[in-house]
Amino acid sequence: MNKIITSIILAVILVLGINKITDIIFHVEKPEKSAYQVASVSITAETTSASLSTGSEDIMALLASANVADGKKVFKKCAACHSITKGGGNKIGPALWGVLGRQAGSISDYKYSKAMATHGKAWSFEEMNGFLIKPKDWVKGTKMTFAGLKKETERAAVILYMNNNTDVSLPLQ
Repeated sequence: MNKIITSIILAVILVLGINKITDIIFHVEKPEKSAYQVASVSITAETTSASLSTGSEDIMALLASANVADGKKVFKKCAACHSITKGGGNKIGPALWGVLGRQAGSISDYKYSKAMATHGKAWSFEEMNGFLIKPKDWVKGTKMTFAGLKKETERAAVILYMNNNTDVSLPLQ
């Protein structure tokens, strides 16, 4: 038994020793810059910032062409979890009366996810549009499970409908 244990220990020492010796003999310095540089990273960042800057113009143009009646129809998808009537209470989701212009996560009698409570932005047209595309991507960690509205016309209509269901609506400029 002693011979077997000694043989195993000797084999491990031999393998590790050879590894260290080859590292010393064949020492390779790491290059300062990566050999494979990705040139599209800066292009992607520029493209993303360009698309974000034109997003506000796009939503304003879409809002101009949307109508409240279509927004009321689209809001039926939201009505399962949200109320939009004045004085309407919270359901699974918070009440949405006067949501545009309001700070995200600011209704005191609703238990928001930590992500939404710390989001800290006011619900503008652009912010709501981005959120409605895919809520889980816009506010990472939100407990809202809605998949989102992929059609721009539906998002614009429902945002216009929410803007009309408030005491003070945001100007469409």
